[in-house]
Amino acid sequence: MSKVRTCLWYDGTAEDAARFYVSLIPGSEIESTVGATPDGKPLIVNFNLAGVPYQALNGGPAHRHSPAVSIIVATEDQAETDRLWEALIANGGAESRCAWCTDRFGVSWQVVPRALMATVGGPDPAGAARATEAMLSMSKIDIATLEAAYRG
Repeated sequence: MSKVRTCLWYDGTAEDAARFYVSLIPGSEIESTVGATPDGKPLIVNFNLAGVPYQALNGGPAHRHSPAVSIIVATEDQAETDRLWEALIANGGAESRCAWCTDRFGVSWQVVPRALMATVGGPDPAGAARATEAMLSMSKIDIATLEAAYRG
């Protein structure tokens, strides 16, 4: 087990969440389950997302997820951005602003195309300002619109 991993708290849905997450991100896997809750669900599910270690804990109803913590996924193109976004907001998830969304388990995600950083952080200050302005009007990032704004 990794020396450091992020623990996410769930109320009985830790295994479902972990299985969903590893199905979305290539190179991800469930590593192990530990213990059991009184209703027979795993107490802890250790998993990784593209090699980054996480732990899902069935800790009960005491704590809720907050957008103050999010999982960021860098996407290569619009197809990958669209696929992840649609999967995350399906079945009770929700869109937010500027690449943020929340999945059906209440975990916040940022689906960030690499083109976002290349434009809002690009070498042309005026282009970066235009790209930033365009991004601020988006929920899911539209790469073509972002790149067009950067170009002016």
